[in-house]
Amino acid sequence: MRLTGAWIEAAHVQRVLALLEAGGHLAFLVGGCVRNAALGTAVSDIDISTDARPERVVALAEAAGLRAVPTGIEHGTVTVIADHEPHEITTFRRDIETFGRHATVAFSTRIEEDAARRDFTMNALYARADGTVLDPLGEGLADLAARRLRFVGEPTQRIREDYLRILRFFRFTAWYGAPEEGFDAEGLAACAMLAEGIERLSRERVGHEMRKLLGAPDPAPAIAAMATTGILPHVLPGADPAGLAPLVHLEAGLPADPIRRLAVLGGTDPAERLRLSKPEARRLERLREGALSGAGPAVLGYRLGARDGLDAVLIQAALTGMPPAETSRNRVEFGAAQRFPVQAADLMPALQGAALGARLKELEARWIASGFALDRAALLG
Repeated sequence: MRLTGAWIEAAHVQRVLALLEAGGHLAFLVGGCVRNAALGTAVSDIDISTDARPERVVALAEAAGLRAVPTGIEHGTVTVIADHEPHEITTFRRDIETFGRHATVAFSTRIEEDAARRDFTMNALYARADGTVLDPLGEGLADLAARRLRFVGEPTQRIREDYLRILRFFRFTAWYGAPEEGFDAEGLAACAMLAEGIERLSRERVGHEMRKLLGAPDPAPAIAAMATTGILPHVLPGADPAGLAPLVHLEAGLPADPIRRLAVLGGTDPAERLRLSKPEARRLERLREGALSGAGPAVLGYRLGARDGLDAVLIQAALTGMPPAETSRNRVEFGAAQRFPVQAADLMPALQGAALGARLKELEARWIASGFALDRAALLG
């Protein structure tokens, strides 16, 4: 296989590969950029693997007039900036000992050793500067063609090296696996057996991975498998995946939204468990409360705005099993356009403080109950 495309032909990519090769070293594109290009999907991050030691990479880059940032130099990683684009360059490695994420590694000069310590076979593919793909393990290309996600080597060993690979197993299957093939049985069994290892991970890493999983075109089978195997409770206790598949169906035509999908899962304190940002946490709470309130589309539009109001309608439908009415979107947009006609100044100075607030709420409730029909005069009369 030979990869082509603007991403690999870009001057900055070829320049970085060339400076390593001109220095007498091997240099290969590796991982996600190769996998995605082979699948015909968008390429974002450029990762490069080389037999050059980190200090050698820095020296070659600086000699070529490029900035080298030691982003993970203790693990063999240097980021080289070319044409304002980052290129993460990592020296071939082999594992000596592993303790979860704290592996003891040694640098290597062999691509086969580097491939053997990667997570999944489809991520253990490399490409030369001319696009020629190398498959050092002899399994990656076949698995990629079959859309089959498998761990490299022994699954339990790969997981014990980093328990986040349990979540990555589900995330990559959701994104790149063939739906009709389901999950690799050996990998799934290993994930289930070692599920308690998730408790050792930082919540930031778990949250980051779950956002990516929930952002897949259809994460419902993966989340359901996590629940069936007892993995989901270690990530989000109390979450119920039953509404996720209906929600994905109802979302047709909308961009994937991890927070919308998280709202249908529920669970105990998802904002803390997944280290959501404050805006994410507030939106999640609003969507969940709106969906569970029983309010109609127009009221949800008024309370939450057009976008979140529609999301709450879809979540509500997914949780209740009752499809939304065809007019729901229009009703949400109608509600979002409404403005309460009474202001605090209309009730002052007769009312102040708590009494003023209570009266405003009472009038707003009457206005909403009227279908937003009552005007200012009718409400104050």
